Amino acid sequence: MNSPGSPCLIIRVCNSGACDDEVTGQFDVRRRTFEQGIALAALDPGKVFHRAHERCEIAEGLNMSVHLTFNSSTRKVPLASLFASALILAACGPSGSAPVDPSSTQEMSGPVILPMEGLEKTDLKFGFIKLTDMAPLAIAYEKGYFEDEGLYVTLEPQANWKVLLDRVIDGELDGAHMLAGQPLASTIGYGTAANIVTPFSMDLNGNGITVSNDVWELMKEHIPVDAEGKPEHPIRAEALKPVIDQYKSEGKPFNMGMVFPVSTHNYELRYWLASGGINPGYYSPDNVQGTIQADALLSVTPPPQMPATLEAGTIYGYCVGEPWNQQAVAKGVGVPVITDYEIWKNNPEKVFGLTEAFVTENPNTTKAITRALIRAAMWLDEDDNANRAEAVEILSRSEYVGADARVIAASMTGTFEYEKGDVRSVPDFNVFFRYNATYPYYSDAVWYLTQMRRWGQISETHADAWYDETARQVYRPDIYLAAARSLVDDGIAEEADFPWDTDGYREPTSEFIDGLTYDGRAPNAYIDSLPIGLKDGQTVSGQAIQN
Repeated sequence: MNSPGSPCLIIRVCNSGACDDEVTGQFDVRRRTFEQGIALAALDPGKVFHRAHERCEIAEGLNMSVHLTFNSSTRKVPLASLFASALILAACGPSGSAPVDPSSTQEMSGPVILPMEGLEKTDLKFGFIKLTDMAPLAIAYEKGYFEDEGLYVTLEPQANWKVLLDRVIDGELDGAHMLAGQPLASTIGYGTAANIVTPFSMDLNGNGITVSNDVWELMKEHIPVDAEGKPEHPIRAEALKPVIDQYKSEGKPFNMGMVFPVSTHNYELRYWLASGGINPGYYSPDNVQGTIQADALLSVTPPPQMPATLEAGTIYGYCVGEPWNQQAVAKGVGVPVITDYEIWKNNPEKVFGLTEAFVTENPNTTKAITRALIRAAMWLDEDDNANRAEAVEILSRSEYVGADARVIAASMTGTFEYEKGDVRSVPDFNVFFRYNATYPYYSDAVWYLTQMRRWGQISETHADAWYDETARQVYRPDIYLAAARSLVDDGIAEEADFPWDTDGYREPTSEFIDGLTYDGRAPNAYIDSLPIGLKDGQTVSGQAIQN
């Protein structure tokens, strides 16, 4: 039954001339247009609108009857039929509410999306950390892509990555913006054991390494400059090594922050340090701090707390996603020295994680979620990032990242500020769809596993086949491609937008700061090629590496 004051739609759905009975659903007119409401109601109003009365806070009613023909195989409604079929009925809201003339609504462009049939679950709660790379979730919500799929989503920020992961495992969250290493680590039993999968990679790049002002002044002595007197980029860790040596000679440990033990940030910071001859330390079954033989001591700090922790002198540098490097510049407490784009060009970043049980029990819902996220990623990158200014405004809101829009824009719109006033063009600092960014490549998963092995989180050597098998357990390109195919069929995406013929492995690349080549098909050879790190057959025992 309609609650008082709730807008309602009375829909008659016709398919190939056969009309079903009239059905009534409720619709939140604050967020959707008249035409989109008709489209959403048409397929399954009972499911799509059963929660609308909980979300409506307006006093006026909207009432209409629609005689509508649609193609059930493609779930598309001809726009002409939306306008030609709309009839105004008596109000079902409070007395005196005026009917709305559908001819006054703004015409939509492109096909109208109808929710998928057979959605197993429509009320969903997703978690995220306050970082700009949660953008696909925010855009899917704000642009109505989730609702297009018949999904009512609540987005909820989490205190830290551990809390986020635990809440997904416990079922308090249906899914979440995750560190790419989290589903892999959980699956192999490192940390909290659980079967987590991902059908969607959320972005490429997006991180940076920042040091304190004092450390920067010491580093500058060892950094060459260009003709204008500016530091030459990329800045290598060789410039930090004498600074760390000086701190050690003074009896001061050189502390640095990263966001989580299995985070991209941990592995990128370690990669950069090791490329400059700095040992970031090893893990062992008995030492989960990762500080064995370390020249620099890395510890966990939640992303939003990084600038304040740096300012307090607790750490001397950190690796984090945006906007927390640019925030250090804005506050005058630190200098970003390198982006992860310069450490590994177009490296994979976050993923969207769900439990394997959720995916098994809710296959249609999982596909619908993936469709909405792909559409959001497309929007973020379309027309050479033309939508980024709007995305910055959305992300700056307190319910999302909650940072100053100017700070978010400093990296989100194609530039990056290093030392104060040293703004450089980095158009691919944030990539959400280009370069097949959203496809869950097995080779991306394998790289994370190689870094876990390199630093001792995976304590023993495994055959190459184990890396491939583990990647296939976690990364689900089959779900991704099914969602992508349906978007192409619906006229929302182009055939050329997706890598249909890939075997899940990117081609070997040497676009790392140290020039070494990574081939995901040969993980052990890659591990053995790295200058600092465990090699074939080696383990960590006590404070020593055993052959």
